[in-house]
Amino acid sequence: MAKRCYYEVLGVSRSADNGDFKSAYRKLAKEFHPDMNPDDSSAETKFREASEAYEVLKDPQKRAAYDQFGHAAFEGGGGGGPGFGPDFSSSMSDIFDDLFGEFMGGRRTTGRSNGRTRGSDLRYNMEISLSDAFNGKHAQIRVPTSVGCETCDGSGAKDGTEPSTCPTCQGMGKVRASQGFFTIERTCPGCQGRGQVIADPCTDCSGSGRVTKERMLSVNIPAGVEDGNRIRLAGEGEAGMRGGPSGDLYIFLSIEPHELFQRDGADIFCRVPISMTTAALGGSIEVPTVDGNRTRVKIPEGSETGKQFRLRGKGMPVLRSKSTGDMYIQVEVETPKKLTKRQRELLEEFERESGGDTSPESDGFFSKMKEFFADKNG
Repeated sequence: MAKRCYYEVLGVSRSADNGDFKSAYRKLAKEFHPDMNPDDSSAETKFREASEAYEVLKDPQKRAAYDQFGHAAFEGGGGGGPGFGPDFSSSMSDIFDDLFGEFMGGRRTTGRSNGRTRGSDLRYNMEISLSDAFNGKHAQIRVPTSVGCETCDGSGAKDGTEPSTCPTCQGMGKVRASQGFFTIERTCPGCQGRGQVIADPCTDCSGSGRVTKERMLSVNIPAGVEDGNRIRLAGEGEAGMRGGPSGDLYIFLSIEPHELFQRDGADIFCRVPISMTTAALGGSIEVPTVDGNRTRVKIPEGSETGKQFRLRGKGMPVLRSKSTGDMYIQVEVETPKKLTKRQRELLEEFERESGGDTSPESDGFFSKMKEFFADKNG
């Protein structure tokens, strides 16, 4: 079967450049890689076809020969055709390094690793009060974590000695092995990818370059933080292996429920019960505010359960802003209980004197109910 045009295989034009070739090949390689298509025999064929096309077109000399002579330029052994040249293994390895390092879950690195790896990030959960969230807080926390070993200065080697280059991988942390058409790269078994080995490890840290200790850290919690906010302390996480950089510490904040206030962003809500007489006759009530003070709220006569009163600027501060939220007082009319004889007599007298003007909603509802049943029966 005749070979397809290399430009057609990659889906690019003849005027495309190396960046276009690389992008097109990356897409095809991920789509048809045999490891991703174990039950599709045609995928391996398409993968080999795309690899062959990329191998030719990315090389300026091979591309020029292909543009002039087509596939005939690589037939008969004259130029070591694509896939069979002496530098093919190295070239394909570079392709896989570039295209599949991140795809296979790794992170591409260059040069020697020197055995140094970044420490892990740590998480610390902190619960604070609503008052602390309003005012801000300076807190001290104890964090058990790994720190650099002082005995070996984080190198992992015994005092007076140093780590040596791994003889298996020559300090690269990876080894390569050819398996037929492919060159496979694996983590070095001799040094576990560190690139170095320690013949005489430090007795205090057993060669890891770090030990576990409890540290006391200062944390500045700004005013206006909300539930779920996090604070990052750079470099305060777990120490790196063998002198590597430390990770970060993330403090996740949660706000304790308050017995009087409910929070919604920068706004504060407070439910305040009032007596039936205050709701009917009007008056004023004293309410607490989130800053620890008190303020008076005027209740107009005829107020009902659920009515809200807005206190501007009495809410929470907005994080990293000069703005402040509002406070909302929501009244709940309380029904009298455990009435004395005299109180009952007064209420009964009030009921006798009441009419549609006193309870317009009740009067309106029962009037509509009578009309409803009258229409149903008539």
